[in-house]
Amino acid sequence: MDIKDKYDAEFDSSNDNNQPISFFANIKYLLVGIFFGIVFVKAEIVSWFRIQEMFRLSAFHMYGVIGTAVIVGMISIYLIKKFNVKTLSGEKVVLQPKSFHKGQIYGGLIFGLGWAITGACPGPLFAQIGGGFLAVIITLLSAIAGTWVYGKFMEKLPH
Repeated sequence: MDIKDKYDAEFDSSNDNNQPISFFANIKYLLVGIFFGIVFVKAEIVSWFRIQEMFRLSAFHMYGVIGTAVIVGMISIYLIKKFNVKTLSGEKVVLQPKSFHKGQIYGGLIFGLGWAITGACPGPLFAQIGGGFLAVIITLLSAIAGTWVYGKFMEKLPH
């Protein structure tokens, strides 16, 4: 099994029941995304200056946000496992074990370099665009192009 087959096997199970998802069923995700975008803008998480402060080690703001997110994630995973939490559709939440690969180091370095140069990681890109920072559209298009390049050369890259 090559890397593409492993990737497809891991991620194709996200909709195991193969039910079509209606447009209206996704409205809840749109609303949560808008809410998070507003929070990101108001908390200055999408601010290029805040991100530069983080990479220059001159302010704690972003480290506090990221650290809080890590702690909330750890507590959430603990609670999901402890109480056997199910999805909204009643499916069991399955957390797959992850293995370390040297490609993660290369990918992390490229990701961090891009984040430092552009002042944006993929999550807040849409919040930045929604906040009126239209130059970030170039960053979004670059992220899409990078994803395409990775997909094209996935089998030749270290994993």
